[in-house]
This record gives sequence, C-alpha cells and structure tokens, in this order.
Amino acid sequence: MVKTPDELALMRISGKMLASVFEMLDRQDLVGMSTLQINDLVERFISVDLAARPASKGQYGFKYVLNCSINDVVCHGVPDRNEIIRDGDIVNFDITLEKNGYIADSSKTYLVGNVRPAARRLVRIAQEAMWKGIMQVRPGAHLGDIGFAIERHAKRNGCSVVREYCGHGIGREMHEEPQVLNFGRPGTGIELREGMVFTVEPMINQGSRKVTTAEDGWTVLTSDGKLSAQFEHTVAVTRNGVEVLTLRRDERAAVAS
Repeated sequence: MVKTPDELALMRISGKMLASVFEMLDRQDLVGMSTLQINDLVERFISVDLAARPASKGQYGFKYVLNCSINDVVCHGVPDRNEIIRDGDIVNFDITLEKNGYIADSSKTYLVGNVRPAARRLVRIAQEAMWKGIMQVRPGAHLGDIGFAIERHAKRNGCSVVREYCGHGIGREMHEEPQVLNFGRPGTGIELREGMVFTVEPMINQGSRKVTTAEDGWTVLTSDGKLSAQFEHTVAVTRNGVEVLTLRRDERAAVAS
C-alpha cells in the first residue's frame, strides 16, 4: 500500500510515460476511426515508442490494451473494428502502462467534433469531480473525504455517481488495496499516509447512477441510455499533499494555480 521513495521514483517514470500516450492521442483526428484502430495505435506507441508494456492486455483475460467507452458506455468498452467514432461523440480511453515493474493507470474523456452543450457540460463536471477528489488527498485525510467531495460536486450539478466501480491502490499490481470509492462521508475510511499510491476515477452519469452489463461480459452501460463520462489519474500522497503521477502537460497550469 505504502511505496518507498525508490518505488515512487519508478512510478513517476510510468506515470510520465502514460501521460505522453494521452498527449499523442490529443493530436489525433478521432472522427471516422474505429475503436480497434485506436487500440492498435496505442499498443504500438506504448510497446515501440516507449519500450513499455500495455498492462491491461491479458489482465483478467482481456485481449486489448485499453477500454474505449462511447456516449452511454460507462466503462470497460471493448475495442471493435466495426465501432466507429462519430462527430459529436464523447469517448473515454482508459489506459494502463507498466515500466520497470510498476503500473500507471489513467483515463480521459474526449469531445469529438461538434459535441452538444449538455454532453460538454457532463464531461466538464466529470473532470471537475475528479479534481475535487484529488484535492482532498494529503496525510491525515481519509478516503471518505475523497468520495464525499466527488459525489457532492456531481449532485450539486444534477448528475449521479456510479457506485459499482471505483479507484484502487496501484503499484506492481494494477489493482491493489485500498478501494477508493467515489462516494462517502468525511472523516471515514482509511487514513491517508505519505507514500500511498492509488487512482481517483469517478464515473459521472447524466441521469440515473444505475448501470447494466452487456452480453460481452465487459461493456458497462447506463441503464437509462443517457451519457456517462469518466476521468482518472494515478496519485501519490506526499508529505504536504498530493502528487499526480499521470499529469499531462495541458493540466500543469491548472494544478499550479
């Protein structure tokens, strides 16, 4: 659960590499691409350009390097050559990467082309909710503080928080203790200590928080067919607060302020 300084140094390398994967995707014109094309592009970039390992491939029997979750797909969308990204879609890419034995995990929801205002609003709220949670991270705080901040922001904006899936500890394994729920009560749950590393990854729905799983056994959708958005970062508890290990260049100014 708690990482040594040497382990944290290795996790920073993995996190920085994973951030560069999203920065590569930021430069792509996603309209007309299939989700399998995105998967293959990311696999080449991680394996060849970064000389790292896509940690999701083979995990729990999953055959691909990422999840592609479009519109009403909450999470775990499976790449498919026949699933084409369209103008106006919102799509989440959830990607993991392992380097030197340590794993980083992050996701981002992209606005593709001419996205309707209501969908743009949902994506903004989901990203804000993630940051509300991350900003609670510091020694002496509790896991419940993170979940409370996330759900409060979502509810204040008329959205709901999916409860079936959550953040998690991470290191040599993709999923370690503790579970980091996206709802909770302040001052409850495990007390945070310097060196803990985990993900913060709220899934925010436009309508009901209820979800259903498709016949493929992976794809999770909103029960009411309304939109869902997710953001995720891998974070470390520092002596004075929090370090976002998967921080992208375009986010640095916002964090500094």
